Amino acid sequence: MASEIDDLIEKFKATTVNPTNIPDNATTILSEIAATKDPKLFDKYELSEEFLTLIQCDNATVCKEACKCIAELTKSEEQRKKFTKPEVIKAFIDYLRNINNECDNMELTIQNCRALGNICYLNDDAREIILDLKGDLVLIKLLDIISLKDKTNALQFIKVRGGLLSNYLLGGETFSKRAMDLDIMTKISRIIAIGVENVEENEDLLLNTLPLMSILTENVADLNFEPNVNLQLARVLAASTNPDLAEMCLELLHYQAENDDVKVLLAKDGLCETIYQLLEKYKTLARTSEARALMKLACELIVLVLTGDESMNYLYTTSLLKNMEDWLDSDDVDLLTTGVLALGNFARTDSHCIHMVENKTMNKLLEVLSKNNGVRDDVRLQHALLSTLRNLVIPKVNKSAVIQAGLVETILPMLEIHQPPVVFKLLGTLRMTVDGQEKLALELLKNSTLIDQLVHWSKSSDYAGVTGESYRLMAWLIKHAYLSKIAYALPRKGDAPAEQLADKIPSMDYDRSSLDKFISHEGSVEAMINMLTSQHLVMQNEALIALCILCVVYLSSSSSKTEESATQLQDAFIKYEVGKKLAELINKSSDTMTKEIVENLQNFINLLRTSENLVSHLEAHNINELLKTIPILTEYCTI
Repeated sequence: MASEIDDLIEKFKATTVNPTNIPDNATTILSEIAATKDPKLFDKYELSEEFLTLIQCDNATVCKEACKCIAELTKSEEQRKKFTKPEVIKAFIDYLRNINNECDNMELTIQNCRALGNICYLNDDAREIILDLKGDLVLIKLLDIISLKDKTNALQFIKVRGGLLSNYLLGGETFSKRAMDLDIMTKISRIIAIGVENVEENEDLLLNTLPLMSILTENVADLNFEPNVNLQLARVLAASTNPDLAEMCLELLHYQAENDDVKVLLAKDGLCETIYQLLEKYKTLARTSEARALMKLACELIVLVLTGDESMNYLYTTSLLKNMEDWLDSDDVDLLTTGVLALGNFARTDSHCIHMVENKTMNKLLEVLSKNNGVRDDVRLQHALLSTLRNLVIPKVNKSAVIQAGLVETILPMLEIHQPPVVFKLLGTLRMTVDGQEKLALELLKNSTLIDQLVHWSKSSDYAGVTGESYRLMAWLIKHAYLSKIAYALPRKGDAPAEQLADKIPSMDYDRSSLDKFISHEGSVEAMINMLTSQHLVMQNEALIALCILCVVYLSSSSSKTEESATQLQDAFIKYEVGKKLAELINKSSDTMTKEIVENLQNFINLLRTSENLVSHLEAHNINELLKTIPILTEYCTI
């Protein structure tokens, strides 16, 4: 084979000896070269000068075949490098400069575009030469060619034009920004406007033009299309039956819809309802992985549009709300999940949440969750359901209705699931639910499975969100179960002396059994102590409140009923080095502490001082002196 190629190249070079007299057999030789299946067979040959001679000759047929050969040869990286010369690239640019709609035969133009496009493929050196020659202006001007006289070759020209421009623009930001300066988007918009008039007829025109927008979007930061372009893309999506074209439109609209103004534009244009109708029409056809991916992309766009506040509020007044509620009955997990996510986004205002509880949408969500709350069920659906229910339970007026509907009983079995995103949402939902719900908080403090799991996650999770939510839920359970019973025993200001606390001991007429059960769990008190050095101030404060409550309930009481628990708590404080954690807290956060945190810190330390053993423990960690270093306390003293 090598000798055959050598002979072919020898014959080829002979045809270029006299540029003014190209032999008749040149086209035959060129055809043989172009027909060779493996372009790498020519890698060792330097042929650019000979081909430059041929593409500049007066014989149009020879020029065309020479360009076709170059297009084939430059599929090889080695030959791309050899043809990356200013004089070669200039020859192509000079020819393309004179192309317009009136050309009778586009075959030579097509081969020119193929050759130059292949030379540009993964080749920044070639792109830089085009830039230096101001050839990008010529390439972009090709987009002005819309209605060709040569109907036979029109489709092929559209394809190779798109390929040439794509390979050039893929060079990155420099080339794309320059193209934007040359008004490429106006030209593309003009083509889309033509395409949208009859999407089926202009399918190929759109398929070979929209990729340019994708490249520009990737290369030019914060590229926002004109509103009319986004609306045209939505029209194309609505009218197209071609999955590739639909995917391009969806991906472009996805990127654009990151902008809230675009979300509103698309919402008011009815895009989400259009997507709903398309998915309802084609959902039974989504059997292949490609079709399923396209379906998911469409679903994600609905949810994305709903993440904007203005767009969400607008769509709440449209048929989309009912459409998404209807999808709660869908057997298709992607449509079901989308319906749940959409409703979760609608549930971002109290009024919407209250309405969704009143109209029993919440009950429907709980029904769906009850069927999907196991370890083998769809994680994405579980995450969506918990996110939505968490939102619904935030308004105070909703809490009792949601609890009575069985939220807690439905989600507690999910403690067996150990997928971090699901656990994070599960704990957050429980935390929002117990807010202000004393009875529920008391019940959950007694739930051994829950507390054991929270302690475990607070120590072992690699997912910071799960660790934090485990801490917070324990602290909230303590707070909402007991704060109302013992709040008057806490000083209004943190500087009250310890001996004054004895006069404010709460009465014994409340049930301590839930808290007794909590502190009996191995690691529960340790978790609250460890929470003191959390990264976030709000969690530090929550830990202080929970620890103050423990101290008031047990350390401030002289009752024999609490004696055993009090001893257990004191031992835990010393064992898990509460003094060391307090020292860390002060050293770490003293400069950023709020007035509330400082007061709760003082309250906690004063409560600890009611125990002689703990007084010695605090002294060993120099807590009194450390308190003096807190800037906010120094300011109070100065005043």
